[in-house]
Amino acid sequence: MFASSRLHVYIFRLAYFALIAAVSVTLFSSWGAAPSKLTFAHAAGASALKTTVSAHTIKLGGNQLNYTSTAGYLQVADGRFGANIFYTAYKVNDGQPNRPVTFVFNGGPGSSSIWLHMGAFGPVRSTPGKAGYQTNPDSWLGFTDLVFIDPVGTGYSRPADGTDARRFYGYHEDVRIIGNFISRYLAYNNRQQRPVFLTGESYGGARAVGLASYLADEQHVEVAGLTLISPALNYRLISFKDKNTAAYPLYLPSYALAAQYHQRLIAEWQALPGSELYRIAENFSTTTYSRFLASGDTITQTITDTLRLLTGLPEHTIRGLNGRIPDHVFTRLVLNNNRVGIFDARTSGANNKADPSSARLRAVFPQAFKTYVEDELKYRNALPYLATTATPNWNYGPAAEGSYLNVLPTLTTLLYKHKALKVNIVSGYYDLATPVATINASVKQLLANQAFKTRVNAHYYQSGHMPYIDDEVNHQFSADSRGFYAATLN
Repeated sequence: MFASSRLHVYIFRLAYFALIAAVSVTLFSSWGAAPSKLTFAHAAGASALKTTVSAHTIKLGGNQLNYTSTAGYLQVADGRFGANIFYTAYKVNDGQPNRPVTFVFNGGPGSSSIWLHMGAFGPVRSTPGKAGYQTNPDSWLGFTDLVFIDPVGTGYSRPADGTDARRFYGYHEDVRIIGNFISRYLAYNNRQQRPVFLTGESYGGARAVGLASYLADEQHVEVAGLTLISPALNYRLISFKDKNTAAYPLYLPSYALAAQYHQRLIAEWQALPGSELYRIAENFSTTTYSRFLASGDTITQTITDTLRLLTGLPEHTIRGLNGRIPDHVFTRLVLNNNRVGIFDARTSGANNKADPSSARLRAVFPQAFKTYVEDELKYRNALPYLATTATPNWNYGPAAEGSYLNVLPTLTTLLYKHKALKVNIVSGYYDLATPVATINASVKQLLANQAFKTRVNAHYYQSGHMPYIDDEVNHQFSADSRGFYAATLN
């Protein structure tokens, strides 16, 4: 979302980015707004500029691991523009010279790494509905060292004095500054020979692809593996703007599962296994529904009836939209006076309240993180920690064909050029931000090349946009990821 972020109320749709920017600050900047007139050092305070290092132990899978945590800043530059990038790193002290290191970030753009840090990978974990944090039995420290990065303007990261944060508000600008951070971190910690992995969620998936290319071409750092969580790889597939019809058929199967979860379907369809309902919706979407959308015709009664059966929406709504149902309409109408969550369609709440799937996270994560870094890591910073921040007028660059960012060509080139690179793609069936079908469409495009079939994996879970929020799914996700790392390194 937010993996971690807007986290996001509809941050994944280019059509809504301007609105999201304003909403994100309200929803997630839980510790206030950053002061603008003080120097960075004065605003952060003397203690914030001191990197804290501390020793810890954790028991994972019956084995006790000793690890070192590091929290602080690295000063990084991109040309004449600089930034103070905050990170939290964990290194297991096992003496293994080839132990991998994974750089982790969420998405947005405009999200800190708090969601993946505190929700999935770190040594402690927070869960919705439970205050504070607990030891994380599924921490990725069992198979990789971890570095959580807050992009410029998020978390505690800030531009250098005299540099406007908006200098980094662009796809390529963001990739370069974070890529320079990764290169400098590896050199500063004498870890250039370690296998490097990248993990990004949502927009962070697009960032990870760009980073892998930038690191290889500009910094001579080879990336061994990419974990892309609910990735936004081709924005045309998740945008309802203008006359783009690509997203509608790809969202429909997830609408059907959400409607079934909330008991909005007729008895016969309500009784179907979720997998069978998904198959029916997918078959209709890829044939009759797609042809109708491409034709531009007025909706027929047959198509209206099928959409009503699959979504639970009333006929007059479907006809009024001429069969084109954007996510924000479905989420607000399927339950009449209540709404379902974009990031997890199984959640619900009042229509006049914030997205329920994001609200339950912001109620726990920011305060848990603040307590954790201060009490456990002994790190203090006077700046407000911006879990998510507004990033207006983000520049998606020349890769944004027809105003839609699409990193699939970059990922394809990476796989061609770097024969050892492997990719693990993760998605949740109840995600209405980057639904399973949008991600599966990208996976199919990649796997059309026979050479990639053993190098691109996909896992689909009974979860939302942030699959790790569910305890059982997080456990399986961790196990699957351990297997991915083992296969990549062998």
